[in-house]
Parts: sequence; C-alpha cells; structure tokens
Amino acid sequence: MKEKEKILSYQDEDKIRIDLYLTKENIYPSRSQIKNLILQGKIRVNHNIIKPSYSLKKEDEINLYSPEEKELKLDAEAISLDIIYEDEYLIVVNKPAGMMVHPTGKVCSGTLVNALLYHCKDSLSGINGVIRPGIVHRLDKDTSGLMVVAKNDLAHLDLSNQIKNRQVTKKYIALVHGNIKNNSGIINAPIGRSVKHRNKMAVIEVNSREAITQFKVLRKFLNYTLLEVVIHTGRTHQIRVHLAFIGYPVVGDQVYGSRKQELTIKRQALHSHILGFIHPFTKKYMEFQAPLPNDMQELIATLEEIKK
Repeated sequence: MKEKEKILSYQDEDKIRIDLYLTKENIYPSRSQIKNLILQGKIRVNHNIIKPSYSLKKEDEINLYSPEEKELKLDAEAISLDIIYEDEYLIVVNKPAGMMVHPTGKVCSGTLVNALLYHCKDSLSGINGVIRPGIVHRLDKDTSGLMVVAKNDLAHLDLSNQIKNRQVTKKYIALVHGNIKNNSGIINAPIGRSVKHRNKMAVIEVNSREAITQFKVLRKFLNYTLLEVVIHTGRTHQIRVHLAFIGYPVVGDQVYGSRKQELTIKRQALHSHILGFIHPFTKKYMEFQAPLPNDMQELIATLEEIKK
C-alpha cells in the first residue's frame, strides 16, 4: 500500500526523547503506540531507523509514515439547519444536540458537514480537507448551540486566528450537579489526555495544555446550579472536564459525571449560548445568541417547581 510522509522539524536546543516529544505535541495519544510505530519503521529520524529511546536534537527531521488515505466521498444531505446568520463569507448555525459536527470513523452521514454541503453547495472553505470543509471550531455531539462556519479560505484563516488569539466570545449555559457556593469563579487548570482512560481528557500536569474557564451563577436550585460559562481556551471537553474537576459535573454527562442521573435528559445539559467575533471582511464585531433548547428549558422548569 502506498504510504504518505509527514515531516516535522525539531528546533529546540534541549534534547528530548522522541516518544515524549510526540505525545507532548499531541501527534500520537500514547508512548506505547509511538514505540510500536518506531519498531515498524513508521517513525524515523532523518530517514533512519531509530530506537524508541532516541533523543531528538536540534535540526532533526522526524519522518512520519502512514498509509495513503482513500478519498472519502461525502454526500450532501437535505438536513434541516437552524441558520442564525449567513452571508457570502460565513454562516452561523444553531447545532442541535445529537448531531456530530463532521464524519468520523464509521459515521459518514447525518452530520453538520453533510447538511452544510447540501445548503452551501461548493461555497465552503477547503482548509480542513474533505472531511471538515468550513469547520473552524467544534462542539461535542451532545452539546447544542452556536457555531460559525467559513465559506472561503480567507474567512477560515481569519476566524482561526481570532480563536487562537482569544478574540472570540464563547458563552455557554450549563446545568450542574450541586450548589456552587461562590457566585463566580475561574478554573485555571491544564487539560490533557487521561493517563488511565485514553479516550477521556483530564486535568493533568504532564502532556497538557493551558485551559481557562470562567463561570457565573445564574440560578440555584435544590442540589443543582445553572451557570453561564465562558471559555478562554478551546480544549477538548474543556467545560465538562473543568466543572467535574471542581466537583460540579454537568447534568447528563455520562463520561465525566455520574452514570446515575435523577433528572431526565438524554445528553449533557450544555448549550453554546452566545458567540461573538469580528467579521473577517467588514471588521465589525458581531454577536449572536441562541435560546436554550426545549430539553434544557424543561429541566429548568422541573427544578423551578421543586424549588417552590
């Protein structure tokens, strides 16, 4: 099978084991996987076979080999979209819970990308390839709310830079277990892949990245709290991980919270409520708001009744 090669250049002055470097840079999820790939000759340095214990030095060229991916043909599907705003440069949508943003693994239909391909035809940014056309940022499958999608490459690059430079406003509404004592707070704790459970993220000091989450209490119920949450970084599962870390997991979160839920909701009670950014071409700040979906409104109404 034909292989494709990806080349990384190591430019640091300090030496570091190649397996540590590749996990730190999130190139591969585990050192054991890296070891196996090195032994198979799929990871080399300066095109030479190496040992798993090899230490990188400045100017080393890391050669990563992987099978050439088969071109995946995605179908445009007539899936209804809740469009909040659209122009020739971008589109803002209110994603429902239960919808994946883009195809992954065996799932190649029913995603937001399939719906966008039908709605936008050929006018989507191609920077993220055929699997994620126009996708600038993501929401978890079971998180609802606002997303911005780029219709051309210039808009994509501009919006990506705004996210990188923390210029994009992202506010969420979350219902959590427990009564938070303080009316506001900031969680500043690094997030990386869990050592024990590789399919989960965790607050961890090694092989992690800075993560900052700010929250404000909107309402308190019996054993529950409604929060407005602002994220200043965009780590995978950031809100869910951080709130669980401080002892107040999101209601309905089967991964980071309790599997036994007293309230009836089929997903985590987390909604991307407000999204704001500078328009890539007009350079004017735009802010959009999406109301809470029915399942979260019903939860809150139930808690209001109990409170009475």
